[in-house]
Amino acid sequence: MTHRAAYFAFDRFPSSKGSAVHIAQMADELFASFGGGLLGVLGGGGLPGYQREGNREIVRFGAQIPNLIDRAEAYSGWVAERLRPHLDTLELCHVRDPWSALPVVEAGGRYRVLYEVNGLPSIEMAHTWPWAAPGALAKIAELERYCLERSDAVIVPSRVIGDALVRRGVPERKITLVPNGAAVPDRPARPEGAPGNYLVYVGAMQPWQGVDVLLRAFARLADLDVRLVVCASVPERRAKPVKRLAERLGVDGRLDWRFALPHHEVAAWLAHARVSVAPLTGCARNLDQGCAPLKVIESMAAGVPLVASDLPVVRELVDDRVHGRLVPADRPAELARAVRIMLEYPDEARAMAGRARDRVRDGLTWDHSRARLARVYRTMTGGDADRVLA
Repeated sequence: MTHRAAYFAFDRFPSSKGSAVHIAQMADELFASFGGGLLGVLGGGGLPGYQREGNREIVRFGAQIPNLIDRAEAYSGWVAERLRPHLDTLELCHVRDPWSALPVVEAGGRYRVLYEVNGLPSIEMAHTWPWAAPGALAKIAELERYCLERSDAVIVPSRVIGDALVRRGVPERKITLVPNGAAVPDRPARPEGAPGNYLVYVGAMQPWQGVDVLLRAFARLADLDVRLVVCASVPERRAKPVKRLAERLGVDGRLDWRFALPHHEVAAWLAHARVSVAPLTGCARNLDQGCAPLKVIESMAAGVPLVASDLPVVRELVDDRVHGRLVPADRPAELARAVRIMLEYPDEARAMAGRARDRVRDGLTWDHSRARLARVYRTMTGGDADRVLA
């Protein structure tokens, strides 16, 4: 098959991570706009290297290379090979990271390039791999600059990320805000074995997620008849440091762990929680680069009371005491106090949750996000829709 559109992401797909939810929505819109296409992603874990679903093809890079940079470079070469048969037919390539973008901007095709920036590896790697050499991070930053400069358009899921790119020299006129979204489902059945009263955390275990702050806050709620359910998007082995911290704090006996659940099961745990907590830290990754916390939007869509860190990326979504409670980042005592208030005033908490659900329904569904993305595609291929960083 030859294709008019392609989407490449240095992410495993499908998976239980929020990135996989985002990829599914973006790729579906791309392929709906162009009558099919090629999706190139990471594989492993028993996923097939090739799938064909009607007029779309999914190809997966499956090489097991321990070193991240070596793996990323090998993946870039793999993308270049997958592009080659489609150079005469491709009209638009949508990429999600510099490892995908580099072969796409250098292949010399006549297609347009859309760079979707959900994060900058040059910033995120400094937190994930603190031993990374400054010189290596500088080279990655230069790669990001090179690819952004040669892309025809850029989309971001939050204004904070857009502002970070402008500070790096990307023209504002080139950037469009396409927020994350969520479905607003009917309330699912209660998960089997769910505690009677529980708080819930949904997401990964990287340091910037603030799970350590949450555990310290939870230790201050020992007098309450409430458990904490952690729906981790990673395998259990990735949670070992956090589990050790829970043991040291003496809260491990009040925790329930769920690892790498399918997305629909996570939605059920969200919907029946007393409070959902998003304790993002005030680090450079969240403040300077920015992020787009899908867990916040999905909590709002589920109609569950929300307590989250008071960061600019969260304030784009949540008005304090209207849609939930916002607390200073990295302060377990403040986080515990806000959760306690939510539990002690359930009527007020439910009212905020209802307004948050309405906020998602009125402007933050995936349908809204995909409509914005479709306008970007039309603009890039000859339409007249306006790009707006708003």
